[in-house]
Amino acid sequence: MVRKKLIAGLSVAAMTGALTVAVAGVAGGAPAVTWSPCTEEILVGFDCATVAVPMDYAHPDGKQISIAISRHKATEPQRRRGVLFTNPGGPGGTGRDLLYNYLETPLAKVYDIIGIDVRGLGGSTPLNCEVPSTPEPVPTTRPSDTVFPRITEYEKQWEEGCVRGGGEFRKHVTTPNTARDLDRVRAALGEDKISYLGVSYGTWLGAVYGQLFPEHLDRSVLDSSLDPGTTWHDQAYDVVDATKANFDHWASWTARRDATFHLGTTPKKVRASIDKIADRLAVEPVGGIENQTQLDLVVGQYTRYRQVWASLAKDLQKVQAELPLPAGDPALADSNRRAAAVAARLTEQAKTENGVYRTILCDWAWPTDLNVYYRDMRRVRETVPFGGTVPQLAPNNCFFHQGDREPLPAIGKAKYPKGLVLAAEGDTQTPMVNGEAMARTLGSSLIAVRGEGQHGQYTAGGMDPAIPVKPNPCVDDKVNAYLVDGKLPPRRTDCDSTNPPAAIPTDPAPGVEDLIADLGSIAEQLLHAVLPHQAR
Repeated sequence: MVRKKLIAGLSVAAMTGALTVAVAGVAGGAPAVTWSPCTEEILVGFDCATVAVPMDYAHPDGKQISIAISRHKATEPQRRRGVLFTNPGGPGGTGRDLLYNYLETPLAKVYDIIGIDVRGLGGSTPLNCEVPSTPEPVPTTRPSDTVFPRITEYEKQWEEGCVRGGGEFRKHVTTPNTARDLDRVRAALGEDKISYLGVSYGTWLGAVYGQLFPEHLDRSVLDSSLDPGTTWHDQAYDVVDATKANFDHWASWTARRDATFHLGTTPKKVRASIDKIADRLAVEPVGGIENQTQLDLVVGQYTRYRQVWASLAKDLQKVQAELPLPAGDPALADSNRRAAAVAARLTEQAKTENGVYRTILCDWAWPTDLNVYYRDMRRVRETVPFGGTVPQLAPNNCFFHQGDREPLPAIGKAKYPKGLVLAAEGDTQTPMVNGEAMARTLGSSLIAVRGEGQHGQYTAGGMDPAIPVKPNPCVDDKVNAYLVDGKLPPRRTDCDSTNPPAAIPTDPAPGVEDLIADLGSIAEQLLHAVLPHQAR
């Protein structure tokens, strides 16, 4: 799940079920694909083509739009077992260049791997939104109450701009229609079935495809999944919980090494050290950090990735001591470089997917009371401001969306062919609980990666290029065995992360006072886990 545009700036008439049957019949008569070598520089070496699909599947003979696709042919054609459709998520990530992620895997030997720019994106018929005429509120991880209405007004302008820019086409950019496009592409390729590998939002798209066209889905891997039974808004609560859990794990790890980092001997004391830095940053820059927002983004980003826990603790130790960092200090400079790289990547992605992202979000129902958003923003601002959690809970353009949307299909195991779901313990974009829910709902097998924070598990496919990650054979081998040979793992398999924290010795056993403080922190975490979100 890619964060809404505000977070990117910080770092970061209803159809009936009968329509599906009609669409499936139409897809069978789709014209064959005509391939030619790709001419775009990033796609050179692949084959490219376009497929015409209805803009409105209720009127399949009406206006047509174009879907751009790419292909890498199986390198061992004698072993070819069909096509593998891929999707990078977003919603709205361009997909034709995703093929690069899989060229060095066994999948490339036996599958024609297909990349797709979904409707509205990239080389496909574009969906555009007009940019608001008023400036965006200054991005901040801790917006004051006075900023809330400005954020809301800005999002209203985005919705109005999307209505003007998208016109009639926007009404038909939905996840079910994107799934129908996939089936049109399948038919145009002359394939009876597809296998599917989707990441992030691509897992939801895959689940919807399997629900609408189960007879055409063979093997599927849903990597870093959404929860198919929960709205996008409510999954933001899971993001907050995962962000807090990452911070708590890092604080505990750091507290056990206070002789090295000097941030506090208990998790509470470590948090107090961070809060003192944040309080100072509210007044002036300190220790190479400009403001609270920069601090929150660095802390939120680094606490999810265990392999950089030590770097974060060392940097904050220097800031806490208010020691001016020498020009070009590699530690904090590296922290800021990575945070800036994440922000640049997400900002660029938001620019290219803007219309689709802000349209697909409105597939789901959203709270209609602004007080719900403002209440959550206040609560999280005080408790878990790290990594952009507060903007995640802010009103977005869908609060102002008007008009009917096609109901989302109910996802279940009755129709969906049993497949494989991947999830990571520290992933804050699609938290582990979402992946567990997807596997449970579909009756699919789950690979759970313990101690891992990256988003995208297969082929070390983390979505953050600024953080170094090592491949995880425990994950990759099982995915390959399933997609290539059909060997599905047991109902649940736990893998350990290949990106652990630095091997820094722990301090001697704590005294009684610290033990009591540790128990208090554990009790607080347990209370947080069992209380419903509304009670927090």
